[in-house]
Amino acid sequence: MLDRTFDPFRDLAAAQEQLDRMVGRTISRNAWVPSLDVRETEDQFVVMVDLPGLDPEDVEVQLEDGVLTLRGERQFTRANSDEQFHRLERNYGSFARSVRLPRVADPERVEASFDRGVLSVLVPKREEAKPRTIEVKAR
Repeated sequence: MLDRTFDPFRDLAAAQEQLDRMVGRTISRNAWVPSLDVRETEDQFVVMVDLPGLDPEDVEVQLEDGVLTLRGERQFTRANSDEQFHRLERNYGSFARSVRLPRVADPERVEASFDRGVLSVLVPKREEAKPRTIEVKAR
């Protein structure tokens, strides 16, 4: 007797395998999408991206029409050709992440730095966008 119980995970895995074949492994589950945080302070926007194993020259930062785009590539390297891998879980290849910034962002004063595998992009706000205190005068 054939036991055909419903298994959503099996069906999901089959769909994932089919997607892998249709669009290629790079686009589906093995695509490298670095983690990204965006926070706002009174004076600026701060974008932080985890890029372990990369050097600053491996990353491109571009701001165009209010869209901050980060691109790069992590290369797969072997120490020697006779290595045998038992598990490969880290993702390699090129990546691109884009974040739309509000109009108050000042594209002329963007700064980027790289420290211990974390890319930090500081996007200051325009001076006119910053809150200011108006003095109330007595008559």
